[in-house]
Amino acid sequence: MSPKQRDATANLPSTNRREFLRTAAAVAAVTVVPGRVLGLDNQKPPSERLNIAGVGIGGMGHHNLLACAAENIVALCDIDQAYAAKTYKDFPKARKYTDFREMLDKQKDIQAVIVATPDHTHAVVALAAMRAGKHVYVQKPMSHSVYEARLLTEAAREHKVATQMGNQGHSGPGIRLVCEWIWAGAIGAVREVHAWTNRPVWPQGVEVGRPKETPPVPATLDWDRWLGPAPYRPYNPVYLPGTWRAWWDFGTGSLGDLGCHILDAVFWAMKLKYPESVEACISTYWEGLWKPTKPKNETYPRSTIVRYQFPARADMPPMKLTWWDGGLMPPRPEQLEEGRQMGDSDGGLLFLGDKGMLMTGCYGKSPRLIPETAMKEFKLPPQTIPRIPKGLDGHEKDWVRACKGGVAASSNFDYSGPLSEMVLMGNLAVRFPQRRLLWNGELMEVTNDAEANRYVRREYRKGWSL
Repeated sequence: MSPKQRDATANLPSTNRREFLRTAAAVAAVTVVPGRVLGLDNQKPPSERLNIAGVGIGGMGHHNLLACAAENIVALCDIDQAYAAKTYKDFPKARKYTDFREMLDKQKDIQAVIVATPDHTHAVVALAAMRAGKHVYVQKPMSHSVYEARLLTEAAREHKVATQMGNQGHSGPGIRLVCEWIWAGAIGAVREVHAWTNRPVWPQGVEVGRPKETPPVPATLDWDRWLGPAPYRPYNPVYLPGTWRAWWDFGTGSLGDLGCHILDAVFWAMKLKYPESVEACISTYWEGLWKPTKPKNETYPRSTIVRYQFPARADMPPMKLTWWDGGLMPPRPEQLEEGRQMGDSDGGLLFLGDKGMLMTGCYGKSPRLIPETAMKEFKLPPQTIPRIPKGLDGHEKDWVRACKGGVAASSNFDYSGPLSEMVLMGNLAVRFPQRRLLWNGELMEVTNDAEANRYVRREYRKGWSL
């Protein structure tokens, strides 16, 4: 007690004095000490920081955590201790776990969770965190199946938590420019859009069969937990790290990896939701003369073309969206000047309107009307979409603001859930190529193909069901 407090209580009756001391102690317990007093100049005082846990911290999860380093990183969970070692070093005060369920059960100070595990475990981790009342940031795509995306979207609403999917371009200025230009009529009505990517940049293709070798599991890896809800198979280093993207049981292929980035601008600008049909054609591999290898549903094909058809929306006409990957590209527009790259090194978008064309790079970056003469003559419309404020730049910081009671994050699950469903619906067509799948989005059902419809919702290994 300070001298002033002692003086203030000296003449009080004993009962009032005790009450005063209890009140003073309570006030002291919630008082925020200025950062400069704690030697934290230009830093947030501890009481203003969010307590964040990371699950899957060796790859992109490491970058997500670094972007949140101004907050309290209180827990780290990974099943590959060697891959996670760098992140452990960067956040030495965080408690370490190998099972996210144990982490959520034991560590009650966690307020928010970043999920950056392989795609097949996004939903089980994120759903457990939301059911425990934690805010969640989930890497793209937010799930492995259409059903899981719908389930996570509904769970976020039920548990009233702040959410964000890791399609970081959605927090940038480029995608907002695309929307504003198209909504202002810069290229007229859009009836066709092309999207492409350089993925895969990992080995995949129908000729890649399941490995026969069964080397010992590294001592630093919990293989059973890595498999999670996927069917059991022996360990092999061909699956990780990163190369799991090629395998149907674990990843979501080229479309899942970059679709939530590249198709984001189409989904927002064109006011899309559910396609009415999807079809795909895929590359084939020939083992010998007239001996084609048929897909074994083990790995994604080396290249695909996916065609979505969308109905009319509000003031917009029906639209066809075509996805290209594995080195396949849409025709180069005649109006595009020689020497100019289509998109950027990761991919791009081409909007074909009644009055012109608009092209972007991956993430909706650097939008331009083509030809360049059209861009120079274009009068930019006023900004109608709020930008992420300075100081909150970065997709993760936008989410942190929402967790602390600010406006909803830019790619919260109400938006990114339907976007993920659209992307993952394309993978159903990739799994069953050369079929036209009719889709009822509200019922979440392929209406004309019972075999394809079985994959809207995956089967879960015992002990891992949602």
